[in-house]
Amino acid sequence: MSRRTVVGIATLLAVAGLWYLLTAATGWVGSARFPNPAEFGTAVKQIVTGGYAGARIHEHVLQSCKLVAMGFLVAVSVGLPLGLLMGWNRRAEALINPVFLIIRPIPPLAWIPLAIVWLGLGDGAKIMVIFFAAFVPSVINTHAGIRNIEPFLIEAARMLGVRGPRFVFGVLLPAAAPLIFTGLRLSLQASWTTLVAAELVGALLGLGYVLNAAAQDIFPAMILTGMVFVALSGAASTWLLGRLEQRVTRWRTA
Repeated sequence: MSRRTVVGIATLLAVAGLWYLLTAATGWVGSARFPNPAEFGTAVKQIVTGGYAGARIHEHVLQSCKLVAMGFLVAVSVGLPLGLLMGWNRRAEALINPVFLIIRPIPPLAWIPLAIVWLGLGDGAKIMVIFFAAFVPSVINTHAGIRNIEPFLIEAARMLGVRGPRFVFGVLLPAAAPLIFTGLRLSLQASWTTLVAAELVGALLGLGYVLNAAAQDIFPAMILTGMVFVALSGAASTWLLGRLEQRVTRWRTA
């Protein structure tokens, strides 16, 4: 194992030890405020084997992952081409940017009431909210990536007669890829953050629903369980995006 991995494991063990010391060993933090490791383990066993809030954990995770994937993919499919167009074409930026500047400061959660009015309490409303959370970072970073391309790359492509789709996919997108993927990571993080808030209202399944149900039941161990599975799901999706980035930008390490 690398030194970085060893340090990370040691940090996690230290945090776990402190958790046990403050809760189970000394009782300085009571179970009504934060669960001890044994209570957390019992809650995990309950939701894995018997279920909680109407389903077992894999069903909640799959529902949340489905919503995040759909909202994220729709946002990227719209935001990336829009950022590319605004970054490359000054006229398009002058036309689109005023509307984007109006949408940009609106918090994603502010769209929840309108999403419910438009789409009801189903998955569509949650996907709409996730879309707005992921849309803004993808546009901003794609725009910045296009604008930061070195001018000599553009000139070289023009001298070689590279035009049309070959220019976009062979020059613009590879050159802007590092910033584009930074935007995608921010979009994915925003998607998970917004999903949990969106699922607090009108959901019948999902990790946000688990958190809401556990809060109403005053069940701190299950609240922590929901938070841990949100973190694990987000980390797994971020890892998959990182693997995709490595494959797409393999030329950077060649």
